[in-house]
Amino acid sequence: MKLSRRTIGLYVGLIFASGILVGAYGHRFVQVTAVSANARRNPEEFRKQFMAEMKSRLVLSGDQVTQLNDVLDSTRVEFQNTRDSIEPGLAKIREQQHQRILEILKTDQRSEYEKMRLEREAHARQESSSTH
Repeated sequence: MKLSRRTIGLYVGLIFASGILVGAYGHRFVQVTAVSANARRNPEEFRKQFMAEMKSRLVLSGDQVTQLNDVLDSTRVEFQNTRDSIEPGLAKIREQQHQRILEILKTDQRSEYEKMRLEREAHARQESSSTH
């Protein structure tokens, strides 16, 4: 069976069009959005979003919004007090770890380890200041 040029052109066009459709459809499902588990959220932004969702989905009254704000404020204080109470114990554990690591390192390795430790501390302070 001999096909006309018109029919061959139609088939080629259909194959080309189907390739475009499959490619576009596949790209939609394959495209990856980067998500970082280490990304720190701004607590105030989180609270605003949480409050907005609570208000809209639960249709809170003005009195309920006030009470919810009070609950969130007191919870924040409780969390901070708990963090403050355990921080000395955590600092002691970190210092013990530091000393134990120093014991296993050679003299020439200790200076590089100290440099690494200072870099980590500076990075942690920077992260902490950027979230508050």
